[in-house]
Order: sequence, then structure tokens, then C-alpha cells
Amino acid sequence: MFDQIHEECGVFGIRSPIRCDVAASAYYALYALQHRGQESCGIAVNDRGIIKCHADLGLVPEVFTERNLGALGLGSMAVGHTRYSTTGAVSRVNCQPLVVRHVKGPMALAHNGNIANAALLKRELELSGAIFHTTNDSEVISYIITQARLAAPSIEKAIENAMPRLEGAYSLVIMSPRKLIAVRDPHGFRPLCMGMTEDGAVVFASESCALDSIGAAFIRDLEAGEIVVADDGGVRSIKTHCGQEHAVCVFEYVYFARPDSVIDGASVHRARLKAGELLAKEHPVEADVVVGVPDSGLDAALGYSRASGIPYGVGFIKNRYIGRTFIQPTQGAREDAVRIKLNVLADTVKGKRVILIDDSIVRGTTSANIIKMLRRAGATEVHMRISCPPFTNPCYFGTDIDSKDKLIACQMTTGEIARKISADSLGYLSLEGVRSIADTRQHGFCVGCFTGEYPIRIPENLPLDKFQFELPMGSECKKRARQTVME
Repeated sequence: MFDQIHEECGVFGIRSPIRCDVAASAYYALYALQHRGQESCGIAVNDRGIIKCHADLGLVPEVFTERNLGALGLGSMAVGHTRYSTTGAVSRVNCQPLVVRHVKGPMALAHNGNIANAALLKRELELSGAIFHTTNDSEVISYIITQARLAAPSIEKAIENAMPRLEGAYSLVIMSPRKLIAVRDPHGFRPLCMGMTEDGAVVFASESCALDSIGAAFIRDLEAGEIVVADDGGVRSIKTHCGQEHAVCVFEYVYFARPDSVIDGASVHRARLKAGELLAKEHPVEADVVVGVPDSGLDAALGYSRASGIPYGVGFIKNRYIGRTFIQPTQGAREDAVRIKLNVLADTVKGKRVILIDDSIVRGTTSANIIKMLRRAGATEVHMRISCPPFTNPCYFGTDIDSKDKLIACQMTTGEIARKISADSLGYLSLEGVRSIADTRQHGFCVGCFTGEYPIRIPENLPLDKFQFELPMGSECKKRARQTVME
């Protein structure tokens, strides 16, 4: 975690009534979901019960060339995944979709979220003879479902029976030889929606923007706890586990999701505008221009400008061809990457009092670098405003806020943070404010990273790396595995 919050992944699935190039649809959808996971990606295609899969480390256009995309061939179903690892090491063995082959037939699984009791389940499974090949909690899910399938009459019944054992966040797309199944955990921590193409293909995706990318019409979001099955008989829903407290991660609206997505009936773009408007009311300041940090700070900056009457300006030019700062190996390299990735538009800020809007502060290093850049460009004052409350607690449901000692708000007061990052003032959106930015149909959010109060019971004495499972291999192999992403 390097002063940015990262979400684990995006999932996608498609089931077509005819045999066609479903891999291409998955490819375009994963492109639209690239923001949710940039370490690895993969696509599994089902052609008449035979599942082929290709997955590797890298971005979607790096992993899928014309040759290996074509090698997946035609099929009637496909499942896709983009990954950022909050659980498990950065290694090829952790790429998804996971393909499991067992006595009841093959299954491909793509998972978004984190299972809070994964370590306990893994230990239980190992003691019964299970052998794990990855270091992530998604394989635990596949084992639990496979175990349930041995006694269940169908794959959907196995999933239904397995869900009570899984505590935490999981939006799943699962492909069996004949069925495509989408599953959302009983609290709906992570988003999952359903759509349909003009030719009758049923699609599932983490965000509605993925549906737009393949020309599919949005039908609806899955309910928290719902299982949706698409097979030869059509689409049907199982709601055995619906009805619990809805708790979608509020940071989906603040940062994770694309602004053109709609989650649980609420526009992400409108939510960020409202966050900015509330910031202007809660933390007003005299200034000449409002600028946002690309990309998620831009909408909030526009909202702040509208509510305050202070002009909005384009303060930064973003180089979209630079890799992510958080994978740089040293702090100095990360600081260099920030300067390369963002460049200040001096005409906007020179000689002006600037209000700088961003979505969060984790350690403060990135914020300090950005403020330094603004001052070098001639800004006379920099007042920073953050469109969520301070992070003061770990997240157990799919983001990499893993310990308090990495959170600057746990070490310093707001005034001390402002001095640390060289801001003239600093203001965070209140807890009441962030809870009101999105009017979802379910009206429930998880705000545990701000309050320490979680919708479910968290296992006691979780280690600092609460979901990390080590592969049983020598130190030299472990070192090579950690360096794989840099190859």
C-alpha cells in the first residue's frame, strides 16, 4: 500500500444463446474494468463443456494478444477477471479465473472481495486433505463450493449451501459446463449487475460501464445475497440469503468505480459531485480556484466549485501511459513516478489560492508531493479537501487498508497532517456527509474503515497481512515470486 487505496478486482461473465466469439466480449469488458485491477487478468471460455483459460500478469492489452485471444476459440460462455492483490502474492499462480476440474465437472470462478474467515476455512480444508495451489482466498471459495457440490443436486444448490460458510465480501461469476451463475454476498459489499445484449446474451459485471463497452443493456443490480442462474431455461433467481443488512462499500462511490457507472441505482458521478458540494458546506475557505486530483477528485472538485461559487480549473495534466505509482520498488522511485504521471498546469494555479480536492489520504506522501508541485508552479496557498472521512481502521472486505500503522490519520491530528503535507488547511468530509452522497435503493453502506464498526463479526487476532497465505516453497523461490511483477 503506497498512499493509494486499491480494490481487489473486477469480474465479468457472458452466456450467449449461440456459439460465438465470447472471448472478444470478455476482452472489451475487462478493458472497461481495468481500473479495478491492474496486476493480472484472465479469460476462461466454455465451448460445449470444455473450458479453456488464459491468464497472466499485466494489463489487458499486454496479456491478450490477437494470437492467445484467438486460441481461446469460439464458445457459448466466458468468464473474465482483472486483479489487484489484497489477498495473496503477486504471482502467476494467483491469476484468475480459477479453473477447477473435479468429479462433478469443471468450474471456472472469478471473485471480487475478501473472505474474512478465509484463513480459518483454509486451515480446516487442509486438515481434511485439501491441497492449495494459490495464495489467495478465492481458491478457498472454490473448495467450499466444490465440497458442497459433492452432495448437492446442482451447482446453484451447492453455491446456496456454501454461502453460510463464507463470511465477508464476495461478488462471484461462476461458469459450469452448462450454466453461468452470478452471486453477491448477503451484505452486498461489492457491486454486481446484470445486462443483456441485442442478440440475447446474458451478461454479469462488477460495474455497468462494462455492459456499455459491449453494447449490452443494463437490466438491474443483483440484490445482496442473491444468486442468479443463466442456463438453457432462461434466467432465474435464488434469494434464500437475501434480506440482511445491506452494506455496499461507500468507497465504491468515492473512488473505486468509474464515474459513468451506476451502482445499486445511484450514479457514481452524481455521488462524487454531492461529496464536493458537502465539502464546500462543511469546510469553506476563501480561494481563487478549485482543482481536482485526477481522476476521482475531478467530479468532487466540480461539486465544490458549484456549491462555493469559486471557479473550477484544470490543475493537472495526467500522463495516461505511465504505470501505477504503487508498484515502484522504492519511495524515491514512487515520488519520481508521481511527477511523471501528473504535471501541473501552471496557468491555472500561478499566483492563486488553490483548493485541492482528492479522494483520500493514506500515508500522506502523494499528497505532499502534489502540494509541492502546486507551490513550485506558483500557487500562493493550497487548501486540501478530502471527499471522505479519515481512514482510521483496517478494511476486511476487498481493499488494501490492512493496518493502522500505515494510516497517517491514526498517527496525527488533522492539523498535524496539514503541516506534514505542507497544506495551508485540511478538511475531510464528515461521516454523516459520506453516508449521504449516494441514495441507493438499499440505503446501507459499509464505513468500517472510518469507524471500526463492521457489518459482520471479524475473526479475532488476524495477522497484519490478514489474508496472506504463503506457498510452501524455499526462500529463493519466494523471492522470485515477489519479483515476478517486475519482470
